Amino acid sequence: MKSFFSTFAFLASASTVLGHATFQQLWIDGVDQAENCTRVPPSNSPVTDVTSTDLRCNVGGATGISGLCSVPAGANVTVEMHQQPNDRSCANEAIGGAHYGPIIIYLSKVADATTNQGDGEWFKVDEEGYNVTTKWWGTQTLNANCGHRSFTLPSDLAPGNYLIRAEVIALHAAGSTGGAQFYMSCYQINVSGSGTATPAGVLFPGAYSATDPGILIDIYSTINNYTIPGPADVFTG
Repeated sequence: MKSFFSTFAFLASASTVLGHATFQQLWIDGVDQAENCTRVPPSNSPVTDVTSTDLRCNVGGATGISGLCSVPAGANVTVEMHQQPNDRSCANEAIGGAHYGPIIIYLSKVADATTNQGDGEWFKVDEEGYNVTTKWWGTQTLNANCGHRSFTLPSDLAPGNYLIRAEVIALHAAGSTGGAQFYMSCYQINVSGSGTATPAGVLFPGAYSATDPGILIDIYSTINNYTIPGPADVFTG
């Protein structure tokens, strides 16, 4: 009996690890930028402490890399997630292991995207949570699209350096406090254009609470309404 439970625990642990993932690549107007301006996390393990500064750009993400991708305001931007480093195969789920939850994308205007610590204000530009009619999560859309999530960079954004923060919140174990898993990466971009918009935002940590209804939730019970964490407004320009 002991051997059975030991084997079961091992398999469960292995399944969980395989379900982990990272945002790795960036596309701009259909052009693959690979990882040239991505602060790739050191592993595919999640952040679970909503009070940690790791929530900004993942573990070790407080320091930048030299890459800076140029993006015109109004461009189509696509972030790309996969479970393992450099595995871009569409045959594999972007985030597996029944890691259901929302996908949220934030921007932060910064003086220098290659050195900024992610301690400024972040505003939402895209999100997908849970559709109570179709019983479909944002992560399922991500898997259906080979790990790609596209959004339009607001056309009236003020030019300058920005960080993109792409995030999935996996809720498969979120029925108890601290069970939600946060997967995020930051991308370093320089926005061109003549816009003037500088939206206000939220801080990380600070934007989320461990007891927020979209973070502390039993997704295996009937869900009549799902509130995506963070600010309610999505800035589209």
